[in-house]
Amino acid sequence: MKEKLLRIWRWWRRPSRLALGTLLILGFAGGIIFWGGFNTAMEMTNREQFCIGCHEMRNNVYQEYMQTVHYNNRSGVRATCPDCHVPHEWGPKMLRKLQASKEVYAKIFGLIDTPKKFEETRIELAQNEWRRMKNNNSQECRNCHNFDYMDFTAQKTVAGKMHKKAVDEGKTCIDCHKGIAHHLPDMKDQPNGF
Repeated sequence: MKEKLLRIWRWWRRPSRLALGTLLILGFAGGIIFWGGFNTAMEMTNREQFCIGCHEMRNNVYQEYMQTVHYNNRSGVRATCPDCHVPHEWGPKMLRKLQASKEVYAKIFGLIDTPKKFEETRIELAQNEWRRMKNNNSQECRNCHNFDYMDFTAQKTVAGKMHKKAVDEGKTCIDCHKGIAHHLPDMKDQPNGF
């Protein structure tokens, strides 16, 4: 047995075309396994059940969201937490995941672990999300709601007028639709978007 191990060790240490090929094959297979595991982990954290896994989300913003048209509506189309809060494209998604690590930190160290603490930071959390959405032209909204495909004449008069005005002024969804899926924080010092 010892001799067999020595022979394998010598073969492994001796440079040859076979050793290089083996190394490339093992590296390629390892890369595929790593990428598959990484991608699976990213997709697992992109599910609503993961988002509401902590009571801060489940008992606060998720309860609010359940009362909106994005949760329950006549067409049965439902937007989940990741649909609105995580970009679909790989690069922006990874950036958002890194930003979300700050939220995980707040969860772990108890910075928002009570409804009172959550409400105290709600405006800051909301402003961070609004800024992100403004910077990416409300891309997550536009995955479902796109000005290019809206028939303003088929909308209620005020909605059609405001959507046309938004297009003309280069506005994005979040400019006017803050609080569409969650209760608004204290907005006395915030512009309303109209």
